[in-house]
Amino acid sequence: MAEARLQVIAGGAVPQEPLATDPWQFQAACVDAFVASWRARGFSPVTIDNDVGLLERTLAALGRPAWEVTPEDIDRVVGDLGVRGRATSTRREYVQIFKGFHRFLQARKAVEIEAAFGVRLVCPVDEFNASRHVGDDSPALLPPPTPERVTEFFDFMKQRIATARKYGPAARDYAMFRTLYHAGLRSEEASLLEKPDLHFTRGPFGKLHVRFGKGAHTSGPRPRWVPMLDGLDLVLRWFLEDVRPKFPDSPVLFADESGGSLHRGTIRNRLRYLMELEGRPASERFSPHALRRACATHNYERGVDLVAIQQMLGHWTVSSTMRYVRPSATFIEDA
Repeated sequence: MAEARLQVIAGGAVPQEPLATDPWQFQAACVDAFVASWRARGFSPVTIDNDVGLLERTLAALGRPAWEVTPEDIDRVVGDLGVRGRATSTRREYVQIFKGFHRFLQARKAVEIEAAFGVRLVCPVDEFNASRHVGDDSPALLPPPTPERVTEFFDFMKQRIATARKYGPAARDYAMFRTLYHAGLRSEEASLLEKPDLHFTRGPFGKLHVRFGKGAHTSGPRPRWVPMLDGLDLVLRWFLEDVRPKFPDSPVLFADESGGSLHRGTIRNRLRYLMELEGRPASERFSPHALRRACATHNYERGVDLVAIQQMLGHWTVSSTMRYVRPSATFIEDA
């Protein structure tokens, strides 16, 4: 009896039908999946609604499915925003929300998009139209708040805790903005902190484990350890014991009133609201990112090594840290 043999026949895989005939319907389903990922990360409904609106406006302005967008489309949309007088920060938000959505498509939907529409995803946000990390509060334009100004603001916040209608949010804001300043965190890094990220027994002061530090050059999140300096450990111990139990139980450290994460836009709006309550002139107001620059500058002025500040802030290079350092006018004389 002849021996049976297997034979390979050329012809390729079994053809598959397109996943969707309507690209707009498919993109809407992708947006829904993107929003579901936000819910999985614990963002509040208000934050999600705001970001969904921004994403929908961006996609409508581009006028074509995200996988067909070209660098010239990004140039056109950002240029139109500039002509209409929109702030640099607003233009940056449009580019960033699209970039985040496109990154989601690359991670979750690339195979389906190539099968359905014959397009291999390449992000159209390149080095020429990427949103510069320079805005209305650019380090090149405005100096960070002085140590005296920061102290005055935190004194105002402490007094407000005793008189605020809701103790929990007022106390949370105080601890959160103290963390932004003393640890030099970005708003989004603070929003993603969880209670297990506080390690009070690590090192002489305790440390924050920033698990979702901003990456660079598409490297993805870059975790780092940040020491709790200048009494931040005491502030966070008080927050965990006395304030956090007043919010719904969840892993989130700085939670909103539903127990979810605060979005970076919410953090920025909270700081703006608090400074309006404080009643100081516009020239003395600052952004959450200015607190991060103040952390770099004030530590540098008191003699902390620049490389140590770079590691603390999670910068890719020392040159990035140098852009944050704006010593006072009398720095040389004081030294």
